[in-house]
Parts: sequence; C-alpha cells; structure tokens
Amino acid sequence: MKEKYCLLDSGNLQKLEQFGEFVIARPCSQALWRPALSEAEWDRADAFFSRDGGNSWNFKKKLPECWFSEIEGVRFKISLTDFGHLGVFPEHSLLWKSMKEAIRSHRTPVQILNLFAYSGGASLAAAQAGARVCHVDASKGMVSWARENAGHNQLSEAPIRWIVDDAVKFLRREIKRGTRYEGIILDPPSFGRGSKGEVFKIERDIQELLELCRELLSEKPLFLYFTTHTPGMTPIVMGHLMEETTQKKRGRIETGEMILPSESGKHIPSGSFVKWVAHDA
Repeated sequence: MKEKYCLLDSGNLQKLEQFGEFVIARPCSQALWRPALSEAEWDRADAFFSRDGGNSWNFKKKLPECWFSEIEGVRFKISLTDFGHLGVFPEHSLLWKSMKEAIRSHRTPVQILNLFAYSGGASLAAAQAGARVCHVDASKGMVSWARENAGHNQLSEAPIRWIVDDAVKFLRREIKRGTRYEGIILDPPSFGRGSKGEVFKIERDIQELLELCRELLSEKPLFLYFTTHTPGMTPIVMGHLMEETTQKKRGRIETGEMILPSESGKHIPSGSFVKWVAHDA
C-alpha cells in the first residue's frame, strides 16, 4: 500500500523509514550495527535529518508541508518538525492490537483514557474498536493535530473527548468527579510542561501518576498500559512500578521493549513498555 509505514533499514547510528510516498533518514543512537542496504540505496532518501551542529533537514527534493502514512490501520498526517519528529511514533502501534482485542471482548461500552496522547494513535485505535475515549495532552497544537487525524480516519463524530490539560491535575479532577475508566494508556515524557507551565519529571512524578491511574480504573477494568522512551526506565524498573500499582488487582503483567520491526531483520529497540491486563480480559 502506498501510504504504509515501513522501517527499511538501520545502521551507522541512522534509520531509514518509509512514511507513505517519502523515504526519510534520521539519527538513531541504538543502531550501532552496519546497514543492510547499500550507501547508494540510502542516498536515494527524500530527506535527511541531522543533529550535527544543530538540528537541520536536508532534502533531495521538495517535500509537501504534510502528507499521509498508515500505521496499523490508523492514518496519520505526517509533517516535518524542527526536532526531527514527524507526528507519530510507530513503535507504539505494536500495543494497539491487544488493546483493540480487549475492548472488543467487553460486553458493555468501554471508557478509555489516553494520557500524554500526542497525535492520537492509541486514541484513534481505541475508537476504531468501539471505545469511548478521553484524549489528554498538555499541547494545544498536538491535540489539534490529533483531531485532524480523527477526521482523516472518518472518526470526527466518534465519542472522543479532546482535553488540553496537565495530566496530573486532570487525573485529580476526574477522581473527584467520580469518573472511571476500563482502560488507561500513558506515555509520559522524561520531562515536560503542563498547559499552564507545570513541570513534570518522570523519575519524581511517575509513582503518583500511576497511583492516580489506579484510582481511576473501574470496578471491572481491562488494562493499564505504560510506555516510555526514558533511558533508565527499563522493562524491569517498569515492571516493579506496575506491581506496586496493581498489587490488589487480579491480573497479569507483561514487560518488554518497544521495537520498530525492520524488513532487513535488524529491529530497533525504541523504549520500554509494561502492561497490566485483567485476568478475565
């Protein structure tokens, strides 16, 4: 398919990705090995991002302001940013399949909360499975981008609440309101600022964040997913945190690395995940 995402190759601290009709080469600190493709094949990329001497893009041809790429059944608007991001982290999509299965297995409508929700991948995947979704991010621009993506997936009328807010403050208010969710997804940054300048540091704030999420789970929860790209937040560390969070709830915990699977066979580790899933989910 013309719009499909694909990791074509990696190596020499770079990754070569196909986003729809364009091929992009970007830095990748994990790719310490040699590339599988030839230098000539890498040179055919449409755009190259570099951090040498400051962030910069170099182009083989002029790219449009935005275009589209499909990842695990979700269509995304792709746009180059000054930091080398393109508006989606494809490694997260590997968790969407199990999330959709859990939502579809539930007999009654499911409420899903997506925190630090970025451009909406998990929110839209959950909505595709029939869930009612609350999408929360501190960036007004990213929430607008996510709403655009909803339109590109024929989900403009889907039951999604779009919230621009600090995650911790939002969670506290939801607890007071008595709101509960069957599933919660969170992908906190290493460091971030809320909508009113609130400072988030994952090492300092993650325990409170997870405790608040536990309080917001319904009496018959399905899952709690926690992902991160923070160095030091290994699967073992995240597993310990999830054990503390869910110690009084019946379920199983799974940990691992998020990966970008590659056609070359050299998959790229791209952060860590931990999942708590209810026994009957």
